[in-house]
Amino acid sequence: MKYHIVQLGCQMNISDGERVRQVLESMGFVRTVNEEEASLLGVIACSVRQKAIDKVYSRIHKWNKWKNRKNLITFVSGCVLPADREHFLKLFDLVFPMSELPGLPDMIKQYGIVTPAGLQSLDKGLEHLESIQSEENRQEESILKPHLVQTGKPEKGNLRLNPGIEEFWHISPKYGSWFEAYIPIQNGCNKFCTFCAVPYTRGREVSRPSGEILEELKELVDKGYKSITLLGQNVNSYGKEKKGAEISFAGLLKEIGQYGEESGKDFWVYFTSPHPRDMADEVIEVISKYKCLAKQIHLPIQSGDDGMLIRMNRKHSVEKYRETIRSIRKMIPEATLFTDIIVGFTGETEKEFENTRLIMDEFRYNMAYIAQYSPRPGAASSRWADDVPKSMKKERYHILTEDLMKHSLEYNTKLIGKTVKVLVRGKDRKTGYLSALTEGKIIVRFPSDDDRLIGQFVHVKINSAVAFSTEGEMVTVDEVLNVNR
Repeated sequence: MKYHIVQLGCQMNISDGERVRQVLESMGFVRTVNEEEASLLGVIACSVRQKAIDKVYSRIHKWNKWKNRKNLITFVSGCVLPADREHFLKLFDLVFPMSELPGLPDMIKQYGIVTPAGLQSLDKGLEHLESIQSEENRQEESILKPHLVQTGKPEKGNLRLNPGIEEFWHISPKYGSWFEAYIPIQNGCNKFCTFCAVPYTRGREVSRPSGEILEELKELVDKGYKSITLLGQNVNSYGKEKKGAEISFAGLLKEIGQYGEESGKDFWVYFTSPHPRDMADEVIEVISKYKCLAKQIHLPIQSGDDGMLIRMNRKHSVEKYRETIRSIRKMIPEATLFTDIIVGFTGETEKEFENTRLIMDEFRYNMAYIAQYSPRPGAASSRWADDVPKSMKKERYHILTEDLMKHSLEYNTKLIGKTVKVLVRGKDRKTGYLSALTEGKIIVRFPSDDDRLIGQFVHVKINSAVAFSTEGEMVTVDEVLNVNR
């Protein structure tokens, strides 16, 4: 039997999908990139963006038509708002939160098996998963039962505390790459930004035990992984809800940094996403001290206007953000800086937008993920008028993108003539070239048809640059030594 999964949304959903793959393949299913071949079709959904939800509806309507001519089972999980979940119950065969993934074999068994061959695979999978499922978890009713579905907007005090998330973390992921990996360290968010649905899709913050995180990281490094990203909705609040029973985020990074030095292995560790309010100087200082902690910071600002930040309930000011950037520039001057920005949020005036342009010029980001605001049911701002015209959102998006391109080009041009260390990630769209990333996640392409370089560190001398990418020639080890003397 074959399965096909559609993964939508952020890196956390990609990481979640790796654990879904592990469960399904332990059950005897075989992955296929052709959804028409699959007997089991699933979506890792994202309620945070309307476009992502639209894609879910498009997929399930097509899949349900296929049921007229073939036997198949459909499921959906991931970041799903209660309102979306209620609609999905009428369309998908199985609807469950990611924390209940260990119970997926039982859900499928209770729903019905597609073929006799599938029955054998599932029975085998159930035996294999005994070690990671507790009796209590197997006996729990899944959220696919209609009477367990929440409707409307939950209050803060009634949000679920991710029951079962620890069992989910115990599932060994089926990594999508042999040299890049994601490690979830925390789930949920307590910040309640007015534009964001995450607290209503993933619940309150829960930190994964640091021992498990370090164990997974060491296993990856031992296997030769070169790039590892720590994931969470608010990584720098890691451990806070455990009130001293767990180390802090800075403490976790220090443990990783010390291991990197002791191991002698060559790898880069990233993290996403931190919240400006919790970005302490201690974290920045730790990053500056250890070679394996990548010198790239993704720090979402969302807007450059204090009034807008208050309406967004961001709990930080532009000046607080500015102080953090000063610390980064002082302690890690070589670091690249990424951010997230929303244009066209409810009530955004021309002056507020211009203030965002000012911070774009001030902080000179290497990359900014710019989103045109769209309200999501469940988030507080969904009750407010979406009063900025789409045409204006689009115009502001393009203006900010042009500003970003200017700063990106300025930075990349300064790399010309320098030799940089890069991680080769695959073939480039340009025929006969490979694509790579610097430690600061700047794209570098260079001429080569040697696939053996993929997943390896090499050195490239930059000879040209455009906005968002550079191009160069790979140099030998001897040339690198000569350049660095």
